[in-house]
Amino acid sequence: MFTTLAIPDKPVVTPPAVPSQAIVLLRQRIARIERIHARGPVEQSLPLGIEAIDQVLPTGGIRPGALHEAASAGPDTEHAAAATLFAAGILARLNGPILWVLRQADLFAPGLTGAGLQPDRIVFVEAGKDVLSIMEEGLRHSGLAAVVAEHTGRLSMVASRRLQLAAEQSGILAILLRRSPSFDDPALSEPTAAVTSWRIAALPSPPALPHAPDTPGLGRAWWRLDLTRCRGGEPGSWIVEACDATGRLGLVSDTDGRSVRAA
Repeated sequence: MFTTLAIPDKPVVTPPAVPSQAIVLLRQRIARIERIHARGPVEQSLPLGIEAIDQVLPTGGIRPGALHEAASAGPDTEHAAAATLFAAGILARLNGPILWVLRQADLFAPGLTGAGLQPDRIVFVEAGKDVLSIMEEGLRHSGLAAVVAEHTGRLSMVASRRLQLAAEQSGILAILLRRSPSFDDPALSEPTAAVTSWRIAALPSPPALPHAPDTPGLGRAWWRLDLTRCRGGEPGSWIVEACDATGRLGLVSDTDGRSVRAA
């Protein structure tokens, strides 16, 4: 008597599916988000020191490892003096060297000391038309505390996204100073990949001497600080005292602010 043994069929091996390009990009994006949260953005952020401003920023301040942009408003849009001092005040409270990429050599470096930033901490590079590429390269060097660059003209979403990704990967603070010969240049209002976008307008400063109430310009400079775009936050507008010798801003009282707006 014979017993018939059943021989199982040979299993069919299915090759693993190759993920689509969309899936790959999605995984990369999720990984970047996880790295941002792993760094603890609230603890790592640099507060501006004004509660009314810090509370509208998602991380409680200026987040490192991200791209931020600033531009002056009004006649100062071309030279960006107020925006430069605003950035200098932020950088003054960081530790480590700073790479500052210039389109042309028109920055008066000793003037940065008024906002607390010592020029001997800065490596200046005159880049001409290669500002963005040199800024991106600088953001890949982890030994820097920050990279600042001055850019004139339109900033494409692709170019700004490259800077944002480079800043995320290295954890370095990136600040792009936008300049334009036209104060109402529509390019300054176009969306970019920057986490925050700021506009700074110089206002008449108050008199500093009691016996000279009609003499403007003697007190600490005032700015109208506009947060025009904020990823994950809300825009806002404040009247502030410009950065002091330690890089700190001061909030102007509502009463004084109303008088400035009326003027």
